[in-house]
Amino acid sequence: MIKKTTLFLLSLLMTSSLFAQIDGDNIFDQNQIIKIELNFKQTGFWDSLVANYSTTAYMKADLTLTDTTGTYTFNDVGVRLKGNSSYTHPGNKKSFKIDFNEYVKGQKYDGLKKLNFSNGFKDPSCIREKVFFDLCQAAGVPAPRANFANVYFNGTLWGFYTVVEQIDDQFLDWRILDDDGNLFKAGDNFGTSNAAADLKDYGTLQSAYESRYELKTNEDANDWSDLIDLIDFINNSSAADFENQLADRIELAEYLRSAAIDNLFSNLDSYTGSARNYYLYHNLTTDKWEWIKWDANESFGSYGGRNLNMTSLALNYHDNDRPLLANIFNSPKLYDQYLTEMCYVTENFFNPTYITAQVNELKSLVQAAVYADGNKMYTNANFDTNLYNNITSGGGPMGGTTYGLTSFVQAKTSFLAGALDCSLFTDIDGLSKDDIILYPNPAQDFISVKWENLQIESLYLINALGQRIYQEDTFGKSESRIEVSSLEAGMYILVLTSGHDRVTKKLIVN
Repeated sequence: MIKKTTLFLLSLLMTSSLFAQIDGDNIFDQNQIIKIELNFKQTGFWDSLVANYSTTAYMKADLTLTDTTGTYTFNDVGVRLKGNSSYTHPGNKKSFKIDFNEYVKGQKYDGLKKLNFSNGFKDPSCIREKVFFDLCQAAGVPAPRANFANVYFNGTLWGFYTVVEQIDDQFLDWRILDDDGNLFKAGDNFGTSNAAADLKDYGTLQSAYESRYELKTNEDANDWSDLIDLIDFINNSSAADFENQLADRIELAEYLRSAAIDNLFSNLDSYTGSARNYYLYHNLTTDKWEWIKWDANESFGSYGGRNLNMTSLALNYHDNDRPLLANIFNSPKLYDQYLTEMCYVTENFFNPTYITAQVNELKSLVQAAVYADGNKMYTNANFDTNLYNNITSGGGPMGGTTYGLTSFVQAKTSFLAGALDCSLFTDIDGLSKDDIILYPNPAQDFISVKWENLQIESLYLINALGQRIYQEDTFGKSESRIEVSSLEAGMYILVLTSGHDRVTKKLIVN
């Protein structure tokens, strides 16, 4: 496979990106509730929005957007309703999308062309998606950023929404640092039971996959050969080739961690279960595929229709006909790496201490706005209860049990205590975290990293956004010194690699 750049150039790009302004920071760089005021010229604008839903056609509206940096106005943005199951909610609080340049070419806000607004379907807590995506970011898994918005239509408060970043070339620029490759979105497969984005082999014809995936970049070239080649590898490689070559095809550690997060949150409206709600991007800089999260409103075990205990889901659970996961779990080596990623996530993020702190912080931010939302699908009492405890009947769409956020994590943690052994938390064979010496930690000016009698091939730093901000080839070395004086204060992850294996350490910069 041909790489576009050398590792040195990749490291240079990643390091320099730390200091660049990221598109969308005005909305997403801190927790906040922005204000969205949409003014439609049509007197029957709602009927027109509903009529346009099936065609995905946009309507014109003037927009006033207020965030912590100020108030901004835009003429003639595009607005359309969106969603699948969330659209079935009988009220008028539908999910929707804003396209800044649908009618005014080149029009953007803070570098963004589109924004998505989720209506909180099946989420009495109103913060599930935010907590999930924030954790993905912190764990270094590619996922959209999320925040909140109070939305007004023609002067009327329409509701409290989660605002979600669009997965497009702007996202690829800041998160992947490459936007020239093919970006595929898993199809929705609603009402088309045989069109799941399951990564199964349906032959070599592109037409066999066009109902299952959507190409979101390079549409004029419309060349799906790279995706078809990946699917062929997943389905038709020998067990040995799959095990040994998968890391040459995809960013393996990121994907295994992503799959582990879906399992921990029992997020089954994903490749694991419904075979939708993900993106695949072919990074031409590394010539590897990257897995990007999408649509997490049914995380914390909220995806119904299965006779499963969501707080004790098998560690290797997946629906039938999911060849990528099936082949990984059938490989002892890859499955061990998957469990290692699960241990990393539980140790650092998916635990009652971490999640409860996130829930408490967001509750303080959004409670008043949730109470003021007259179109929400649940009561104020449902909101207050579901942050910490289950709602067992009624209270909104689908009925049944809706797991509380912190109670779900507590129950899942209790299950994991007997199902997942992290006592030998190790990535590189025979190597524990204590075999890597990192000092000083916390650090202000520099860090020294030392290892002896170990073949460490590379190391890199990951920031809170999941970006690799520093990377170094360490083959033949036994130590490294890294300047950190220009880094913002906070937590970073140091990763050392040997072949396809890795070990991680937390670094605090003051």
